[in-house]
Amino acid sequence: MTGSDVPPSFRLAYVPGVTPTKWERMWTERLSEVPLTLIRVSAAQAVATVRDHEADAVLLRLPIDREGLHAIPLYTETTVVVVPKDHLAAAAEEMSIEDFADEVVLHPLDDTLDWAQPPGKPAFHRPATTADAIELVAAGVGLLIVPQSLARLHHRRDLTYRPVSDAPESRVALSWLEDETTDLIEQLIGIVRGRTVNSTRGLPPAPAKVERSDAGRKTPAGRSPRRRSGTSDRGKRGKPRRRS
Repeated sequence: MTGSDVPPSFRLAYVPGVTPTKWERMWTERLSEVPLTLIRVSAAQAVATVRDHEADAVLLRLPIDREGLHAIPLYTETTVVVVPKDHLAAAAEEMSIEDFADEVVLHPLDDTLDWAQPPGKPAFHRPATTADAIELVAAGVGLLIVPQSLARLHHRRDLTYRPVSDAPESRVALSWLEDETTDLIEQLIGIVRGRTVNSTRGLPPAPAKVERSDAGRKTPAGRSPRRRSGTSDRGKRGKPRRRS
């Protein structure tokens, strides 16, 4: 197979907790001739993956350093606190930051929540990853606040989670290099934004055709020109007047 015969491919990276399965299926339906390769990367590696051309685009969590990058927010996740099942928080429907003032709250190095000030009491050391923090929660060392998808990803039978009403939210976005907006990138944007195959991407409708009437006036196509008042049709006669 020669170089010209090799079909193009597209590499899409994604961070833990993000599930690109639905978009992968839609890509295959629309672009079956272009293989889509999914690459799972850590949150810390996400931006470097596209900057180093190891992927054509990446699904990641904001905020990021957006210099030289496009980033389209796709959806916002609920933020939850992960606790042991026998913790008092497990009995609540919803929690707030104030509820953790006297609790040890773990803050892993790969945390993507944009905290102005992390809540609760700090642990003696920061876990390297969210997975490590989950193990510490199970050991009773502290609690962990994360996007809901990560709580689901690291689910354990001895742990549960509850929504935190006033915590920062995690936004998932599609990102790629500013100067590499290719046709395949445009196709992917359409897929993740839910556009149909026949979508016009919001382009304005084409203007109606304009024809000229015999009088030289512009008239929308398909309409007969209006006649000026005071003129009559030659082929039509009015009703005859009755004689008195």
